[in-house]
Amino acid sequence: MGKTYDHIPEDLINWAGKQELFWVATAPLAAGGHVNVSPKGVRGTFRVVDKNTVWYEDLTGSGVETIAHLRENGRITILFIAFDSPARILRLFGTGTVHEFGTPEYTARLPPSARMPGSRGIISIAVHRVSTVRRSARPTASSCGWGVPKYAYAGPRNTLTGWLGGLERKRGLVDYWRAANTASVDGLPGLAHALACDAVPASEYRAGANEAPRASVLPVTAVVRAAVPRSGEAARLVLVFLLGMLVMDLQQRFAPQVLRAAGWAR
Repeated sequence: MGKTYDHIPEDLINWAGKQELFWVATAPLAAGGHVNVSPKGVRGTFRVVDKNTVWYEDLTGSGVETIAHLRENGRITILFIAFDSPARILRLFGTGTVHEFGTPEYTARLPPSARMPGSRGIISIAVHRVSTVRRSARPTASSCGWGVPKYAYAGPRNTLTGWLGGLERKRGLVDYWRAANTASVDGLPGLAHALACDAVPASEYRAGANEAPRASVLPVTAVVRAAVPRSGEAARLVLVFLLGMLVMDLQQRFAPQVLRAAGWAR
């Protein structure tokens, strides 16, 4: 049945560390503001410090909602779900702090040899409440998790880290931050300290045996020219990011059908 704690029990620390996916939920204080839920799934980005402290490496994305909300009010919830059997849901309620790229707190935890491509910050969370459903073979007094479908893990998506690694090598990541990560959809401030960097050195991270391999940069990024003026570069980087996501989505949706129609796949 459902249980609550003022800390993360050791067995749940071990279980959470094995999950390939978690969600982050934040919201602004304004009644009309947009609640945000972000899925996170790059292996090795979630860390547990102790029973009341966790953090995760925040990779660059097309928005900056989590960072903006935490700057305003600090409220955050992390959600883990079991997709195998039996059911389990784990929620970590806490207060979040943002450590942007280039700050001493960031560098102390993520030196160049450890940070992922496109890493823009660390989200550190002081956990004050934990809710979960203890695993059992059948539903109990709590229904949490028993309505979640079963899924099998098929593997990582390397598109994002590959594209971000390409941006770093082209010294275009900071321009992308300036174009897409300065404010939330409600106008709350996003990245600040990281924007003062001239450029972000290419990540020295190398995937380990148990981690997702680092992908190559998408061919579509070849349209970005390193010599164009900075004012035009930011807009081009946003466009390239969206085009890259679209191309990968179309490949995943339609490639199997095309191959089958051509007789190249069963």
